[in-house]
Amino acid sequence: MDLNIAWFALIWVLFAGYAILDGFDLGVGVLHLFARDNRERRIHMNAIGPVWDGNEVWLLTAGGALFAAFPPVYATVFSGLYLALMLVLFALIFRAVSMEFRGQVDRPGWRRVWDWSFGLGSLVPAIIFGVAVGNILRGLPIEADGTLNVPFLALLNPYALLIGILSLVMFVMHGAAYLAVKTEGDLQQRMARWTIGAWMAFVVLYLAATLATFFVSPFLFESVLSNVLFWIFFLLLLASIVYIPIANRAGKFLRTFLASSATIAAMIGLTATSLFPRMVPSSLDLASSLTIYNASSTPRTLTVMLVIALIGMPLVIVYTAYIYRTFAGKVVITEESY
Repeated sequence: MDLNIAWFALIWVLFAGYAILDGFDLGVGVLHLFARDNRERRIHMNAIGPVWDGNEVWLLTAGGALFAAFPPVYATVFSGLYLALMLVLFALIFRAVSMEFRGQVDRPGWRRVWDWSFGLGSLVPAIIFGVAVGNILRGLPIEADGTLNVPFLALLNPYALLIGILSLVMFVMHGAAYLAVKTEGDLQQRMARWTIGAWMAFVVLYLAATLATFFVSPFLFESVLSNVLFWIFFLLLLASIVYIPIANRAGKFLRTFLASSATIAAMIGLTATSLFPRMVPSSLDLASSLTIYNASSTPRTLTVMLVIALIGMPLVIVYTAYIYRTFAGKVVITEESY
C-alpha cells in the first residue's frame, strides 16, 4: 500500500468530517443573526450545544494529521495564511465564549453583544475557510525552495472570494437543514424555506465557481475524466443536490440533512481528486507544487502514525455516533439550557 496516498485520503476524510459536522454549526450561527426573538436564539444555541465542541475535534485531528504526515505543507500553508487563520481562531474562540457567557447576565444589551459574537464568530470562518480553499485551488506563489510570501489582501482575490461565498451559502443550507430536523412548528417551516433559498443560491454559485475554476486553474481538469473516483463523487454530488429540494418539500428533513451532508462530502472528494497528487499547487510553476511525495514525512513516521490513526479513528467515530444518538430529537428549552 502506498502510505502517501493513504495519508492523502485520510486527511481529506478528516476535513470532510469537519466540514459536515461543524459546517452545520457554522450555518446555525449565521442563521442566529436572523432569529426573531430570544426564544429562537436559545433554540439555535441549544440545537448545537451538546455537539459543537466534539465537531471541532475533527479540525484539530485533521491539522495534527497534516502536521505529522506532510509537515512542509503544514508549515507553508499555516505561515502563508497566518493572518487569515488567526482571524478564524479568534472567531471560533468568540463563538465558543458567547455560548457560555450569553445567559450569565439577564440584560438585553449583554445578550445582544454575545448574540452578535456568536453570529459573526460563525460567519467569518464560514467565509475564510472557503477563501483558503479557493486560494489553494488557484495556486499559491510557492518558490522552488518551498517558501511562500503572500500578502493578506492578495488572498482576497475575486476567485477565492467566490469560493468563500459558496462556502458560506453551503453552510447556511446545511445549518438550516439541521435546524429543520431539531425544531418544529413555525420555526421548522421557516428553516425549510431557508434551506430551499440557500440551495438555489448554492446551485448558481457552484456552477459559477466550476466555470471560473476551468479558466483560473485548468490543470485541475487534466486527466480527471478518466478517473473513476471523479465519476463516483460527481454522481454522488449530482444525486444529493437534486434530492435536497425533493426531500425538503416532502417534509423529510432528516433525509434533507443527510443529502446536504453528502453534497459536502462529494464536493470535498472532487476537490481532492482534482488536486491529487498535489497538496498545494504553485501558481508560479506547477513543478514547485507541494505533493504527497515531495512534502511527506519518512515512511517510518507514516507507518507509525497510520497505526495510531487506525486505532484512534474508530474511537472518535463511535464517540461521535454515541453523542448524536444521546441528544437526538427536538430541542427542549429548560432552565439549564443556554
